[in-house]
Amino acid sequence: MTGVSGGVLVAGIGNLFLGDDGFGPEVVRRFAGCGTVPPHVRAVDYGIRGMHLAYDLLDGYDTLILVDACAAQEPPGTVTVLEVGADDLGTGEFDAHGMDPVAVLGNLDALGGTLPLTYVVGCVPADLNEGIGLSGPVAAAVPEAIAAVHALLGSAVPETMKTRRA
Repeated sequence: MTGVSGGVLVAGIGNLFLGDDGFGPEVVRRFAGCGTVPPHVRAVDYGIRGMHLAYDLLDGYDTLILVDACAAQEPPGTVTVLEVGADDLGTGEFDAHGMDPVAVLGNLDALGGTLPLTYVVGCVPADLNEGIGLSGPVAAAVPEAIAAVHALLGSAVPETMKTRRA
């Protein structure tokens, strides 16, 4: 679907060498392998490649679903769906060799793009220390996150999971 306008980009974000920070890549890997990805959806593990994500967004997607570990005042393994708009973003310093989703999305207009309808499927991490593999609570949350991605694709996210970031 690269190079065409429209469609949905499901982007896994995170460093798989930092424990639960590998949540996004794991969810996207399993989502892409489930055999139920619609043809208008592209699922990509971006890891920590922010520049790659920024340039792919210039293709003109209608919707972006970021999957990432995200801090919250909830127990580890809690999955939350956030809707993110331009007003929720600052600019931040864009790092061509790293991944700061806020900086990538906040600087998209400087690259000639526009922010699509954007959601974050986030999971509260338990362990962000060096090491490969998800903690028990975060690994157990992967199926719930995949279900949230499917719900977003069907525009049927349960209100109990959906939060608007202020």
